[in-house]
Amino acid sequence: MAKSSGRTLYDKVWESHTVDILPTGQTQLFIGLHLIHEITTAPAFDMVRENGFDVAFPERTFATVDHIVPTDLRTRPFLDSQAEELTQALEKNVGEFGIEFFGLDSDSQGIVHVIGPQLGLTQPGMTLACGDSHTSTHGAFGTLAFGIGTSQVRDVLATQTLATDKLKVRRINVNGNLSDGVYAKDVILNIIRRLGVAGGKGFVYEYDGAVVDKMNMEERMTVCNMSIEGGALLGYVNPDATTFEFLKGRRFVPKGAGFERAVSYWSSIRSDPDARYDEVVNMDGSQIEPTVTWGINPGQAVGISEKLPLPEEFSDPEGARKAYQHMGWKPGSPILGTPINVAFVGSCTNSRLSDLRAAAKIAKGRKVHPGIRALVVPGSTGVKALAEKEGLHEIFTEAGFEWRAAGCSMCLAMNPDKLKGREICASSSNRNFIGRQGSPEGRTILMSPAMVAAAALNGKIVDVREYI
Repeated sequence: MAKSSGRTLYDKVWESHTVDILPTGQTQLFIGLHLIHEITTAPAFDMVRENGFDVAFPERTFATVDHIVPTDLRTRPFLDSQAEELTQALEKNVGEFGIEFFGLDSDSQGIVHVIGPQLGLTQPGMTLACGDSHTSTHGAFGTLAFGIGTSQVRDVLATQTLATDKLKVRRINVNGNLSDGVYAKDVILNIIRRLGVAGGKGFVYEYDGAVVDKMNMEERMTVCNMSIEGGALLGYVNPDATTFEFLKGRRFVPKGAGFERAVSYWSSIRSDPDARYDEVVNMDGSQIEPTVTWGINPGQAVGISEKLPLPEEFSDPEGARKAYQHMGWKPGSPILGTPINVAFVGSCTNSRLSDLRAAAKIAKGRKVHPGIRALVVPGSTGVKALAEKEGLHEIFTEAGFEWRAAGCSMCLAMNPDKLKGREICASSSNRNFIGRQGSPEGRTILMSPAMVAAAALNGKIVDVREYI
């Protein structure tokens, strides 16, 4: 048996992708997979042309449209001229540089962080980059997945490398078992609540423990997706049998003997049993209950049975007061029973098939509360097709939800799906920042898809465990 090297997955993948150490002290990493979309690419491609560059490895770049596409009426040209302009620019650029494109006419179109795993593009041991902050989603596969800015998108297009600093590694063990009605979304909200929205600065998060081991891949993606909300640039889970089973047979995954060789490599990059971590955090999964946010960042969260905290309980009481001022809540009040106006199931955090199943299980045979606007937006055209094959769309529409086409939708409101005025939205998305969902006065409460469905049925926040 080979002697353990005491290295983490992060160490192994980093070392195997290092091209050089730059004069700045940063590491130049080779990027195995580059995912692009319509928002951050137009200026990046322009910069590539202006510098006389070409796309170095077009076969390692894949494109889709997700952020700005409408989820209801998709007739071209789009009613939003800027959305049409950005879409046309991406169509032109991928055509010119020979990049595979999953456009609106493709059965693989969807949110970039949904289609990457769905198609088997995302694989263990990779370095992956995308011009979107929630690229950490792909870390669920044991991938080092970097969310990058426009100038870095340019760099990856032109050189297939990224200049970045090596970080410390914090292992987060979620031990024990989750109770019924508690989901992956509740787990990551509790991690962020405990460690803080800036707690991960300078760290990579490695998620482990019995709770994570038992999660399916879609649940692991939910956890890794919100790593950035805790300040961690990267979050990952070591690949295991669950990972391999998910990947087997997918379009871009090796087949036959090639798959067996891949599994052997994927297994080798797991963190060693004696791996050295800069910090280790232990959490008890049995103590987690359905969790919702009450403020204006994902760390401002409470369990459903708790009362809203006092500003004085925080290291930044002024930040808490600002949140209360925007939300209009009173410290010390229960979060249970808070009224809502809008319910949104979707986003790169919670728009996969298991998310839709969880929400449909709550909605089945029931009706959305009068006056509530409720949307269900699948994360990809492929997810939509699978959900419709199971009849989930019928459950939602019969209950009074709108069943939409794939896209980012109301998560960030760069499309027609927006809050109006002071509306309160129960949302399965990842950010509750002021103005995030399209209205400067709008209010967002983050929760699991099942909790969103329960809130939609009641017109207020309720404990989903009453429906389990």
